[in-house]
Amino acid sequence: MRRIRVPSSSSSSSSSTNSRPIIPLLICVVVIFTLVVLAIQTSNFSDYEKYYINRVEIKILSDFQTNVQQCIANRGLGLTAHIIDHCKLVLKYPKGTNSTWYNKQFTKHEPLEYPYDVCEAILLWEQYRNMTTVLTREYLDTRPEGWLTYAAQRIAQLGADKCYNRSLCEEHLNVLLPSTPPFHPRQFERCAVVGNSGDLLKTEFGEEIDSHDAVIRENEAPVNKKYAKHIGMKRDFRLVVRGAARKMVEILDGSADEALIIKSVTHKDFNDMIKGITNPVYLFQGIVLRRGAKGTGMKSIELALSMCDIVNIYGFTVDPGYTEWTRYFSTPRQGHNPLQGRAYYQLLECLGVIRIHSPMRSERNEDWSGIPSRETINRAHTAALHLKRSQEGQNGTLGPFGSCKIWSNVSYDNSGPISGSPDMSETRKNSNYKKWEVMPFKSLRKEAQQHHIEMRGVSLYKMDGNKLDDLVCVNHSLKGVV
Repeated sequence: MRRIRVPSSSSSSSSSTNSRPIIPLLICVVVIFTLVVLAIQTSNFSDYEKYYINRVEIKILSDFQTNVQQCIANRGLGLTAHIIDHCKLVLKYPKGTNSTWYNKQFTKHEPLEYPYDVCEAILLWEQYRNMTTVLTREYLDTRPEGWLTYAAQRIAQLGADKCYNRSLCEEHLNVLLPSTPPFHPRQFERCAVVGNSGDLLKTEFGEEIDSHDAVIRENEAPVNKKYAKHIGMKRDFRLVVRGAARKMVEILDGSADEALIIKSVTHKDFNDMIKGITNPVYLFQGIVLRRGAKGTGMKSIELALSMCDIVNIYGFTVDPGYTEWTRYFSTPRQGHNPLQGRAYYQLLECLGVIRIHSPMRSERNEDWSGIPSRETINRAHTAALHLKRSQEGQNGTLGPFGSCKIWSNVSYDNSGPISGSPDMSETRKNSNYKKWEVMPFKSLRKEAQQHHIEMRGVSLYKMDGNKLDDLVCVNHSLKGVV
């Protein structure tokens, strides 16, 4: 009889053991598959969300472009805006405009239309409202190789491309280098920037200009009774270039409180002049390139916007087609880019950056209802910033410090040295620098104090060029003011 062999319990156990590793493996496969599915779904949702957000921002910016277009049609003295997309537009002069200004550099007459990117413009100029535009010691201390490389760029005729001898560079810069910012965002409510156009002689803006909280003038423009009814008598700031240095004592005519802001670089002529006057003197910090308008006037607007809530400009417009730049105080001379400049200033007005006052406008009732409201401008600024960040793949960096690339901290009680040097004249030693450089926080207007607190005591500095994402940010403790 044949016996049937029954498997032992040990064999059964071995078979069971061999099947067990399959279960964890299946679980792992299921988990991995689930994660892959979730990743795909999340990615699709993220792409959809990004697409949706971009659609919303583009709609806001497109509506804003329409507002800008209408503003230019109403205020542009014949200029028209032609929309390309939600950011880009072209400003055109009317047919028949006589473009007689010849650009020797490019050997052609000035064109009659100019393309602009409204998104970039609104981001740049709204940022300037929070900026520090005076070069300070804390900026050079904070910026990488600030003393070695950047300081040398701000000193003419140094004889070296870098400050290998820091003491020598400090000797050139200390005379006009405050430790911390002497001027603050929103320090003034209304500011007037007065250009030098001969068109000012067609006006009587004098009393209106003098009614501002601060007045900014340029270079050797005289301020006296002869021109008082046209340009006023008030003098608070003056942006100057190298050619005006030797004439500055005569131009100041004993006005000790008018602060001088040197446009680009300091040099021996400037330093000799500074040591003999009592006026505060500083160096303009921003180096801004590729502007839609050039010259000292553009820098004056940048300076004003960094200190003032409302910036009114006078003496910046000329009749189209002129061949020479007429100044209210001297004989005509060759100007630069008159049509492009006027177009860019008009764009800035319709972006809410400035307000243009000109004899070319028949109505003087200061009706600014045609300019987009502050709420509309803020909404467009936020949309442009969201869109820019999303295109760059950045999220969560939309606050006021999203463009801060370099940070440093300064103690609230570390006021640092007052600008000046040991070899000052007796006149200079009595200069009232403390009016600006040791200004108590409580002396600022309420809006400036509130802005300082909202910014957590941080000073924003541009580095170079038009780039938005290149700020140096210095954190001043609020311990002493809150």
